[in-house]
Amino acid sequence: MSDALLSVRDLSVEFRTRSGIVPALRGVSFEVAPGEMLGIVGESGSGKSVTAYSVLGLLEASARVTGGQAIFGGRDVLRLGQAALNELRGAEMSIVFQNPRTALNPIRPVGAQIADVIARHDPAPPAVIRERVLEALRQMRIAEPERRASAYPFELSGGMCQRIGIAMALACAPRLLIADEPTTGLDVTTQAAVMDLFRDAVRARGVGSILITHDLALASQYCDRIVVMQTGKVVEDAPVSEIFARPRHPYTQRLLRSTPSSVDRIEDLVPEEEPVAPAPPRAPTSGPPVLEVRGLRKSYALSRPGLFWWRRNTERLQAVGGVGLAIQPGEAVGLVGESGCGKSTLSRMICRLIQPDEGEVLLDGEPIHRIAPGRFARMPQRRQIQMVFQDPTESLNPRFSVFDAIADPVKQLMPREGTALLRQRVERAAAQVGLPLALLPRYPHQLSGGQKARVGIARAMAVEPRLLVLDEPTSALDVSVQAVVLKLLTRLRRQEGVAQLFVSHDLNVVRLLCDRILVMHKGQVVESGPAEQVFNNPAHDYTRSLLAAIPRLPMPQEAGTL
Repeated sequence: MSDALLSVRDLSVEFRTRSGIVPALRGVSFEVAPGEMLGIVGESGSGKSVTAYSVLGLLEASARVTGGQAIFGGRDVLRLGQAALNELRGAEMSIVFQNPRTALNPIRPVGAQIADVIARHDPAPPAVIRERVLEALRQMRIAEPERRASAYPFELSGGMCQRIGIAMALACAPRLLIADEPTTGLDVTTQAAVMDLFRDAVRARGVGSILITHDLALASQYCDRIVVMQTGKVVEDAPVSEIFARPRHPYTQRLLRSTPSSVDRIEDLVPEEEPVAPAPPRAPTSGPPVLEVRGLRKSYALSRPGLFWWRRNTERLQAVGGVGLAIQPGEAVGLVGESGCGKSTLSRMICRLIQPDEGEVLLDGEPIHRIAPGRFARMPQRRQIQMVFQDPTESLNPRFSVFDAIADPVKQLMPREGTALLRQRVERAAAQVGLPLALLPRYPHQLSGGQKARVGIARAMAVEPRLLVLDEPTSALDVSVQAVVLKLLTRLRRQEGVAQLFVSHDLNVVRLLCDRILVMHKGQVVESGPAEQVFNNPAHDYTRSLLAAIPRLPMPQEAGTL
């Protein structure tokens, strides 16, 4: 296109590693027009982020551009020096990073950080800069901008921090805005609010934008055109209507089949990397539930800053208020709701990581809520409740091999088992999750995201638990890797009879995985019932608002009208 704002032509990048030269991009080409939102989709390692960082001159020292051009404003930005790039970034080109808390300085108020960008590229008197900061916050629909400008990142929610990141990126009215996975980890309503703001700001200012994401449903709703990347190459580049109505490349077709919103049954997701014989449907269970929660409550005292210290206020925040639930053996129960609704607090009380104020937690009919968390960690019952954490990278000790990571809870909770039995348990847990034994000597940095997720599940399964509490275990995974993990979890509960409490904000995943769903709002369960009933006939207004915010892939007949 002759009026392209950014034109990338035959871009190639390689990385120097201990194992030799690794090609990251191989002849990547695409264009972005003013006012256009281009989506770049693909799995981890496909080259999406490397492409963006190449254009912005943010590649790490081990990377080298070996060929190609990136023409922006008549200049090849790949050939610019550091001084010229510093002038360009923030003023003409900006980026919104995936993790807003990491991107923001934790020891400076957010308003000061926006002011820094303005002062660097468009100097003005302090009073003028302050007004521009407040106006940037107002455009992001941030209430009480004067007070929010003085807040630190840790005092704001994830969605609020992401809005701050967008405000900072737009502060100097750039012509090109890149968003790298800007909604990963956000609940569906916050995601919709952030993406609506992003789209409105882009359209109002005529800014060209690139949305990097592995969420095809999200891309279908907000992008004009989509570039599909695989192993450092562009395999498909077409308007949204064409991509979803008539995907040409087999890789694009596989990504679409791997997306939970595109299928009605978990069995219909793309096949696993290592096919496993399908497990029979779970037989109905009877008898006492594995877990029973009655009237669980937890509140926290709010603190307010004093002159020289933090003083405690008499006001309290109710995180969980009178929640009850029960889970049968082999059953999967989904716990959904927005950030701050009490999901994590409830799951931590169930796992005996924090003490409830009131209520009961019964494991196989026996009360465990009176046992202090520190003491419970050393008791035999600890092995019956295991947790799989959201970020498989952060939850694994980088100094532990895969074998050590899986063996560690066995050593802690079953110390009398000898070396031979320990190895048997580790190898059995690895086999349960489809983890090749050849990977046991490796360390986390040598594994893919899907492999690390399997290690986290194997670690929990090694002590033969009765209940798995899964805290957003697939939120950061690519759709095809996510499909593998979801089918794995389904197989474990059907074959092993392991009950699962699945905490998530991804309602499409919950719909496929869970038998029953509990919807939490402001510390209360506002709706519960079979998954099909909650999705097809929601009774509560809040549930309906959550369902309305879910990004969905367009059906082929709809895609043709986009």
